Amino acid sequence: MNTSLYKTGFYVSLATGIITLITFAVAIGTPPLSGPFCTGNCFEYPYTDIASRFPRDYYWMYGAIVLSFSYLMMMGVVHQTTAPDKKLYSQIGLQLATMASLVLIVDYFLQLSVIQASLLAGETEGIALLSQFNPHGIFIVLEEIGFLLMIFSFFALAPAFKGHKTLQWTVSISFALAVLSFILVSLQHGIEREYRFEVIIISITWLEVMVVSGMLAGRYRKSQFTN
Repeated sequence: MNTSLYKTGFYVSLATGIITLITFAVAIGTPPLSGPFCTGNCFEYPYTDIASRFPRDYYWMYGAIVLSFSYLMMMGVVHQTTAPDKKLYSQIGLQLATMASLVLIVDYFLQLSVIQASLLAGETEGIALLSQFNPHGIFIVLEEIGFLLMIFSFFALAPAFKGHKTLQWTVSISFALAVLSFILVSLQHGIEREYRFEVIIISITWLEVMVVSGMLAGRYRKSQFTN
């Protein structure tokens, strides 16, 4: 295997873990100002008075966009370094990763490029459905789909990680937690789950990304210096 490929895998995986940590920290420091977890000064429908929250409530989305690209690159390297007899699984994982990245990048870029510009122009029609402040709007649903696809992309790699039990257990447990949390939230709240599941799936996914990227970085670093 080309040593430069291992080197790329090491740096991409390391960068992915660091970006995830920073983005996660910024997101945690941005408490929701609407919906079930809002504790005060909450915004309500039709969410046309949120102009003052830009860009402070959107900083984490910049990191999330960069993270989506970095994660996709990492999955590409994983596919390239997977044994030939396991490449079917890594190919499926890469395809799911591509879908996840596309959904999330579009979702975040729309928030950054459309909402504030529309509000400043007085064009408020449709804002309520698109805004991140809507706890059951399009933004939340696209995040749920995007992060579920990320979870599935890692789980698809489980057979490709044969011989790396810790990696297999990590992606399998994350997948089980994601599915179980969706079932439990849906059973309790039905279609009115708002962003409860979104918060859970983001937390599970980003924790998984940090763990997996860290283990991959260690794996590629070892391979790099032994080839």
